[in-house]
Amino acid sequence: MSNETPSLEDLKEELIAAYPKKVAKKRAVQIVTNDITEDGSVPEIKANTRTAPGIITQRGCCYAGCKGVVLGPTRDIVNLVHGPIGCSFYAWLTRRNQTLPPTPESENFINYMFSTDMQDNEIIFGGEKKLAEAIREVYENFHPRAIGVFSTCPVGLIGDDVHTVSRQMSEELGINIFGFSCEGYKGVSQSAGHHIANNQLFKHVIGRGTEAPEGKFRVNLLGEYNIGGDAFVLEDIFERCGITLCSTFSGNSSIDQFERSHLADLNLVMCHRSINYIAEMIELKYGTPWFKVNFIGPDGSAKALRKIAEYFDDDELRANVERVIAEEMIAVTEARKRFTPRLQGKKAMLFVGGSRAHHYQDLFTQVGMETISAGYEFAHRDDYEGRDVLHSIKVDADSRNIEELTITADPEEYRPEYTDLKKAREEAGMEFSDYKGMMPEMKKGSLIIDDISEHETEILLNKVKPDIFCAGIKEKYGVQKFGIPCKQLHSYDYGGPYAGFSGAVNFFEDIDRMVNASVWKHLKAPWAKGA
Repeated sequence: MSNETPSLEDLKEELIAAYPKKVAKKRAVQIVTNDITEDGSVPEIKANTRTAPGIITQRGCCYAGCKGVVLGPTRDIVNLVHGPIGCSFYAWLTRRNQTLPPTPESENFINYMFSTDMQDNEIIFGGEKKLAEAIREVYENFHPRAIGVFSTCPVGLIGDDVHTVSRQMSEELGINIFGFSCEGYKGVSQSAGHHIANNQLFKHVIGRGTEAPEGKFRVNLLGEYNIGGDAFVLEDIFERCGITLCSTFSGNSSIDQFERSHLADLNLVMCHRSINYIAEMIELKYGTPWFKVNFIGPDGSAKALRKIAEYFDDDELRANVERVIAEEMIAVTEARKRFTPRLQGKKAMLFVGGSRAHHYQDLFTQVGMETISAGYEFAHRDDYEGRDVLHSIKVDADSRNIEELTITADPEEYRPEYTDLKKAREEAGMEFSDYKGMMPEMKKGSLIIDDISEHETEILLNKVKPDIFCAGIKEKYGVQKFGIPCKQLHSYDYGGPYAGFSGAVNFFEDIDRMVNASVWKHLKAPWAKGA
């Protein structure tokens, strides 16, 4: 494929040319050519706005973000969906979340699908009784410590009160039962569901635990969902470094870990969009500081580990971190030597959710590939431009539709010593509660597209012909009909893990196998045959 990139600035006009005038005007501010000024600022991009009706994009719904992303990877919380069976099936095992219970006898519900299976009768006359019966049935059969109840679109439309039912059943059964008003139509995208999940976990779960795990350097890893076993890799790295992992939100997680997460010494945020709310609320109530990390790619992983060691200011931890990095980099260096000559100069495009469209660019850079265009499904402006723009983002009706919790310092459990430690580290130059965003780290002239549509994707594929396109399962096979490999980065296809150092080696191998496969040279789209 050609390594010459056409003018992406000119391409922007072609992307929106087919839209009606009003729609084209809206899309024009969601597509920008990256330009970094001397002071480090980047162009403003419009994000977190509703998709124009009739345009097919990558986005999922609020329910998908709440149940499918944040709560889906939990193993011992029964996730009971109140709604039609199709909604439950959609969010069941579609993301390849993995878990490893500590013993064979430990509770593990991740392989089950729980649903009230609402029928016409419940839609007409209400489904609260059926929900209560379903909760009793779950308890009688599985005896879980906690049950989460998730609302789908019909529940919001007919007015079933999942919160009252959950509270009543919690009193009846004596376990923690809590509801999520995550109807699919609520909010702009999956992002609304992330926020709702964060709120309810903070209200009903976080803080209930009283004992932190034994060990030094206690951290929470937020926004790591154990796709393809990523969390297993990071857990191993932490253990070898001597870092105590209190909880992961939500990969390979348990209710105990969530309940004690407020007792950690530090919060590490991986996926900024899906979980930054919990990090901020824990700091406000308990004093635990947070900073952004990236464990995708060897450089990002090494930087994150060193920053953790710098925060705790412990010589033994520093030595362990450097030892682990040195051990892991041997295989990474060999892999880069092997694959860089085969991948050097190849062009990539990344259109995936969370922080993945940003994080994975580092992996491509490691082997000489260039990301020429990228964007998110459900980002806000701060995911693109950095958190410095938060003060200028206007709160619209969709955002007001999501509950904003008022958090104050806990009079008994707030730890001012962490506030003092954070201040000392900041004075030494360490950054907290910050995210620089994707655009400042992308090359000038690269094309940034928020909420990309299938129409726009087809134009990019035809005009630019990237060597690889990274997206989700809905886009994968359509892209490949253009003779361009598509790496599915929401669930990794059948690959992974890709986190940490060994994950980078796996990624290089998989990308080489895809990009350099001879099949793409022989593939012609069905609609192009005979042309």
